[in-house]
Amino acid sequence: MSIWEYANPKKFIATTTPVLPWVMWAAAVTLVVGLVWGFFFTPDDYRQGSTVKIFYLHVPAAMMAINIWVMMLVTSLIWLIRRHHVSALAAKAAGPIGIVMTLIALFTGAVWGQPIWGTWWVWDPRLTSFLILFLFYLGYMALWTAIEDDDTAADLTSVLCIVGSVFAVLSRYAVNFWNQGLHQGASLSLDAEENVADVFWYPALVCIAGFILLFVALVILRTHTEIRLRRARALETRMRA
Repeated sequence: MSIWEYANPKKFIATTTPVLPWVMWAAAVTLVVGLVWGFFFTPDDYRQGSTVKIFYLHVPAAMMAINIWVMMLVTSLIWLIRRHHVSALAAKAAGPIGIVMTLIALFTGAVWGQPIWGTWWVWDPRLTSFLILFLFYLGYMALWTAIEDDDTAADLTSVLCIVGSVFAVLSRYAVNFWNQGLHQGASLSLDAEENVADVFWYPALVCIAGFILLFVALVILRTHTEIRLRRARALETRMRA
């Protein structure tokens, strides 16, 4: 069995439909457990107080905003190389989810930064590159909307996705590139010296798992919708002809 079999829209829908409810329920349970655990059953930080608990929303959302763009990059490259429509539609389906995740990260970052930095926004390298990534998300979805031919739209948005990947990388590694920024380094790391305390680490991992499962559920659901919309447009075109 080849993985490319799932590039067939019918096969993709048939395979993922029975899985979708399980993923949705797993996402809901994991998010509730992680957020309740983090917000109500962890201590205040000795320096930041209860403000640090925004961490349980901000960090998973920021991680997903970057990684969703990476997923879009991979599926866009598959489209450009293999011309599999499901991959292009999956990238399109992921775009609005990435926009929401980026907005959550920007908003919660501002809420977290105001009491810590004394301002809602600074032109920090990571924050600036993250804002540019958000604009690329908007441009990506606008380009899909502006072009009527689906294949042409998939081609152009794939190129835009490749260009925007530069800012996805910068959003992740800006702290390493520019040491003068206010933004802290990685909060979650395999390096024990840089990692947060276990009391914060474990609920954070549950929250991250919840965000990942939520994304998987939403992208499957939205890809199903995009496939059906494409079929409907194709039928409409045939009827007019």
